[in-house]
Amino acid sequence: MATLADALRQFGRTYLATHALSTPQAKAWRGIVACRTGALGGQLLACDACGHNHWQYHSCRNRHCPQCGARAKDAWLQGRLAEVLPVPYAHLVFTLPHSLNGLYGAHPRWLIDTLFSCTAQTLTEFAANPQWMGATGGTPAFSLVLHTWTQDLRLHIHLHAVMACGVLDQDGQWKTPTRKPDFLFPVEALSKVFRGKFLAALARAHHKGDIAHDPQGDTKAWCARQRQLYKHDWVVYAKTPLGGPAQVLEYLSRYTHRTAISNERIRAVTDEEVVFSVRANDKGGKRQERLPGDEFVRRFLLHVLPTGVKRIRHYGVLASSCKGVKLKAARTALQMPQSNPQAMESAQGFMARVAKIDVGLCPCCKVGYLHVTAVLQGQARLPSPTCAVAQQSRGPP
Repeated sequence: MATLADALRQFGRTYLATHALSTPQAKAWRGIVACRTGALGGQLLACDACGHNHWQYHSCRNRHCPQCGARAKDAWLQGRLAEVLPVPYAHLVFTLPHSLNGLYGAHPRWLIDTLFSCTAQTLTEFAANPQWMGATGGTPAFSLVLHTWTQDLRLHIHLHAVMACGVLDQDGQWKTPTRKPDFLFPVEALSKVFRGKFLAALARAHHKGDIAHDPQGDTKAWCARQRQLYKHDWVVYAKTPLGGPAQVLEYLSRYTHRTAISNERIRAVTDEEVVFSVRANDKGGKRQERLPGDEFVRRFLLHVLPTGVKRIRHYGVLASSCKGVKLKAARTALQMPQSNPQAMESAQGFMARVAKIDVGLCPCCKVGYLHVTAVLQGQARLPSPTCAVAQQSRGPP
């Protein structure tokens, strides 16, 4: 099966001949190409019954690697299990206009942080309005997840918001939405407030010089873009309300640790192009997209985030600064039992027994167990993408 690493190896020489990588891009490239290969080291596992043996190589753990997301996702979801409240949840999507893509290329960290803050401020202010929640100054519970891609890897910067339908009021009581239990806010109103907050932050940053490398920063281009941004409606999309904890966790697992493209979507890596599947319609239909190899690599690298930028952030009741107190108050108000770490661990063990998954069982004979018989040390420092491509072009020594 073709993989993202295969595409980087195949087209790396052509791409790197005309493009420079940022530090995060080079780090992601090195990790993805080396992931689960001898370059990172591993263990030789042997069966104590049939003699079967195989190497198990280490993962790169880079968040952009399609091979490393499953374990991180499972660990993250386990941590969220105790935070899901027994109320309906809403799924909202806040999207930036494509005319800001150039600014993202020049100041990705500023744009991402501003998108998060303006979205969070918008949701928090609506949640504190008694018109929608029947309580003044109520504290919502929501998480925001950043995505920057479309199915064909074009730049499409947006946030997925998963929000509990209700707020914790100032008296420690849980208040449900005033209109319907599973309805939060009208998206038209959200869109206007979200646009206003972002454009105000953009103007402040422009005048203070915080976005000095904005490609549309000169007076004429700036005014033209501002007119365009104010003229068009910004998209805030409300998806079908989520029914309860099980559905919420399923949605979270779908959106939190997703990478720009998974290996399962890559159908072929030829001498000239990469073939991968994309969604054709809302009913699950698929079609194949073909891109020249260097264009595929360029589009993928658009979605490598700056170092230290968090893709998942929590607010209100779930904010790390007050979660211990406010989440406990919300659970009490909803008459939920407080979380029990030991009980959660027991539930994990129970599910493992039910699923009958034994990772130590030999995949060959299904009787014996695997044991480590040799250890391979990984390279102390992975070569840069340019050096790795050069070594690959020369072939093995």
